Amino acid sequence: MFYVYILKCSDGTYYTGHTDDLDRRIAEHQSGAFEGYTHDRRPVELMWHETFQTRTDALEREAQVKDWSRKKKEGLFRSDWSTISTAASSRRTDLDQLDPARTERGDSSAPVIVLVRPQLGQNIGKAARAMLNFGLVEMRLVAPRDGWPNPEAGPAASGADQVLRDATVYETVAEAVADCAHVYATTVRKRGITKPVVTPEAAAQAIRAEPGRSAILFGPERSGLETDDVALARTILTVPINPEFGSLNLAQAVILVAYEWSKGEGLASPPTVDLGVPAPHEELEGMIGQLDDMLEAARFFYPPERAATSRRTLRTLITKAGWTSQEVRTMRGVLSALDGAKRRR
Repeated sequence: MFYVYILKCSDGTYYTGHTDDLDRRIAEHQSGAFEGYTHDRRPVELMWHETFQTRTDALEREAQVKDWSRKKKEGLFRSDWSTISTAASSRRTDLDQLDPARTERGDSSAPVIVLVRPQLGQNIGKAARAMLNFGLVEMRLVAPRDGWPNPEAGPAASGADQVLRDATVYETVAEAVADCAHVYATTVRKRGITKPVVTPEAAAQAIRAEPGRSAILFGPERSGLETDDVALARTILTVPINPEFGSLNLAQAVILVAYEWSKGEGLASPPTVDLGVPAPHEELEGMIGQLDDMLEAARFFYPPERAATSRRTLRTLITKAGWTSQEVRTMRGVLSALDGAKRRR
């Protein structure tokens, strides 16, 4: 099992990480054995964790929650998905206040996600999770095969309960998109219909630029949208994909589109990493001197005429790393331990 976890530090900030041994990692954070952000912000308290079968899934989840706002993280601790959704929406409200023309253009509304004749409740739940990860909350279902609500959807949504609870059901695609001025049909197939074709990124930009509501159609898991479904749309939305294997599952398709939307909403950003203050050069010189003495005693600098070049190469290597003071102390401790072990032999 792999774990994603969030710690509350002594200064009130939050740290997000992942591990394959939660108890050991938390103990390392609490004792200071884990170098980095939490070392000087102890004591720490475990606020939340989630388990995954693979490291890849854990890393994806870590990346999703790491850059969430404080309000969204605290909603996560309480399993308060309404707060998480509201926090995502408030970001859009802030943008509207900064640019009132957004509201006048009608592009402040996020697109509606329409699942056409979805087959499995699990896939509906996974699509809801993908939506909420990236700030989309309005799901519409057209003639779900197994009816609605579906008990298999909740567990697969992993907490995106609000999206499922507020989902609305329609008999036809036309009814589901009746209030939408712009309808996008997701497909990778050529269906003999002449319509504009755009990528998810271009679609996200267009949705913001055009007045009126927008809907994005996703077809059934087995066959995708039918030609008549695509005919209702004004634009085809597709992704560059391997022509020899163009099969995406429903949640994958939703997450590709939702991610591109989120980039314009300020929800997605590179992870913030506290690298620490670089160590003063004097500390580096002390470490270089210690290493030099050990290498001299081990007769590393041979032949003598190459000693100056070897020392210069080592100095270049060490000064390139951008050590922090803590890292220098740790490395000098390692060198001392190695030197002591050698002397005891």
